[in-house]
Amino acid sequence: MKLVRYGKPGKEKPGLIDADGKLRDLSGVVADIGPEQLSAKGLAKLAKLKADKLPLVRGKPRMGIPFTGSTKFVAIGLNYADHAAETGSPIPKEPIVFHKTLSSMQGANDDIMLPKNSVKTDWECELGIVIGTRARYVTKKAALSHVAGYVLVNDVSEREWQQERGPTWDKGKGFDTFGPIGPWLLTADEVKNPQNLHMWTDVNGKRMQDGSTKTMIFDCATLIAYVSSIFTLNPGDVITTGTPPGVGLGIKPTPQFLKAGDVVSVGIEGLGQQTNKIIKFKL
Repeated sequence: MKLVRYGKPGKEKPGLIDADGKLRDLSGVVADIGPEQLSAKGLAKLAKLKADKLPLVRGKPRMGIPFTGSTKFVAIGLNYADHAAETGSPIPKEPIVFHKTLSSMQGANDDIMLPKNSVKTDWECELGIVIGTRARYVTKKAALSHVAGYVLVNDVSEREWQQERGPTWDKGKGFDTFGPIGPWLLTADEVKNPQNLHMWTDVNGKRMQDGSTKTMIFDCATLIAYVSSIFTLNPGDVITTGTPPGVGLGIKPTPQFLKAGDVVSVGIEGLGQQTNKIIKFKL
């Protein structure tokens, strides 16, 4: 299933995308797409529905974050060997774990706002894992059974704040609007192999990233097991798993960063595409 939440910010309704790509309303069945619906029981209930019998939603409403109830937005750094190389960083021996703020999360096609005086805002197309069942000290073998589904994430990053303003990455990763998610959550049963998904980024129509999740250093199951040994993962929590090469920081000889008016599109096979306009800082 492709689960969505659509409508104006703060007033989103639950929905799904049917086999013909049409948006169907789920508000007569569930109040929202939250932890209860992301559980195995909740997803099984939704899977029994006949999508073509659900109310059709007309027009092209805004797509919000496709689920709610997150307590953590966890991110993994330098998880593609070729991306580590382009940034001049060594291949990590263990996953690099940091946090993006919950306030950075936003709808798939919402505007990305540059931080005040930003000079090094960058793009990162990433596969996001959405937890459906509480995970604490889970084994790698059992890890994927805790997944509700997968989403497209742009791990937007301000490189000056990430690399030049102290040792923690969270500052450069957690600005408002720096975590577009969606447009939909694709349930885990429809992702045969999360380690073989094509992914890409276009900036102003030019292809910048063209990679695959098969080149991850630490695969999804390893990441869930590792992160769940540090802190509990709750239903609705997200792990965004790193990016392939082609980010602005890695462009030689002169890195390229985002400016107001630019348009960034990121996509992953099966998970849809986001298109975001870059706008100036505003209070």
